[in-house]
Amino acid sequence: MEILIKAGQFFLSLSILVILHELGHFLFAKLFKARVEKFYLFFNPWFSLFKFKRGETEYGMGWLPLGGYVKISGMIDESMDKEQLKQPPQPYEFRSKPAWQRLLIMIGGVLVNVLLALLIYSAVLYTWGEDYLPTKNLKYGITCDSLALELGFMNGDKILYVGGNEVENFQQIAHDILLNKNREVTVLRGSDTVKINITDDYLSKLVKSPIIFFPRIPFIVNDVKADEPAEKAGLVKGDKLLALNGQPASFFDEFKSEMQFSKGKTVKITVERNGNPIDLTVEVPETGIIGVYPVADLAKFFELHHKEYSLLMSIPVGVKKGFATISSYLKQLKLIFSPKTKAYESVGGFITIGKIFPSTWDWQAFWNLTAFLSIILAIMNILPIPALDGGHVMFLLYEILTGRKPGDKFLEYAQLVGMAILLALLLYANINDIVKLFR
Repeated sequence: MEILIKAGQFFLSLSILVILHELGHFLFAKLFKARVEKFYLFFNPWFSLFKFKRGETEYGMGWLPLGGYVKISGMIDESMDKEQLKQPPQPYEFRSKPAWQRLLIMIGGVLVNVLLALLIYSAVLYTWGEDYLPTKNLKYGITCDSLALELGFMNGDKILYVGGNEVENFQQIAHDILLNKNREVTVLRGSDTVKINITDDYLSKLVKSPIIFFPRIPFIVNDVKADEPAEKAGLVKGDKLLALNGQPASFFDEFKSEMQFSKGKTVKITVERNGNPIDLTVEVPETGIIGVYPVADLAKFFELHHKEYSLLMSIPVGVKKGFATISSYLKQLKLIFSPKTKAYESVGGFITIGKIFPSTWDWQAFWNLTAFLSIILAIMNILPIPALDGGHVMFLLYEILTGRKPGDKFLEYAQLVGMAILLALLLYANINDIVKLFR
């Protein structure tokens, strides 16, 4: 069921983005009186799921969910329709329009995607406000994974600065460490201030696993699995950890580490129950997992920040968030093309994109992710690769600057090369997804 919910959100988001992207091309084409022959959601090789004609345009839905298209008369596009180009140019054709009009038609889709993202971010802020965990409110510090420990962090460290700057939102720390050039992290360890320098040698590892630490939380039992060692030992919901084998311990990371260290052994657990300490003995299996789940709701341990926005306040904040997301994604692209980061190994296709959606239907998360994907779609489409909008824009800018229009044959071959590049990238990304499933 979770897979269906994720897939449903993904295809709804993709459909909205594709339709509105193509609508951007469509509206500019209509504005400049260029004939639009087809408007399709998804591609339709050999057959369409449905189609109808209104006026001069055929509208339909294809079966191949790799995007969509509008077919504009007199334009060399992915349809590779060469017969029309053999005829004399007609006033309603794309090739007959001035270069500046053709340029606006081609950037129409990207423009709509950017505006859509800004609109969605503003609407989400107005509807739900903004929630986050302030870094300064992590009173217990952080819990580290193996990579964070290797970098020099320790459980209980309190993050003070990243790159010499305070980071207000704890969830922003991983982003700042990975994408900013200054990766020096200053932490408070006990009463000492410690600086940790993250060198470029660790970039490839950070790209694959950017979230290297989490808020440290006390261990309070939230659920106990039936017939597992925890239940047999007598642990119940609400028990609060006090000690392990007589040594003071209160955090979940301490409990988890002790269970892994004590595989196949007996551990004495001291918990607080109804204000009283209770000693329990648990037989730890070879898996190191005893069947107990902690309270994970951060709001029970920390003061979260919530801010409401009026309609007028939400617009500038939403616009700022949108452009910050564009800047962040451009930095991520730079990492992908950097050989030392090996970020290209983490490039994913439809499975990776589908996984980012939550397993339960959450409209706030859905719209935030749709805004993010809209920005990705805009940036990817404006890349100067023939067959993408950016490829057409590149040739149009050349024409505007030089006064010379590239020949139809050149554009035709460029389109074929671009389609080959895109197909190769598509196969690489999705094969990467499949390989990850079996790792």
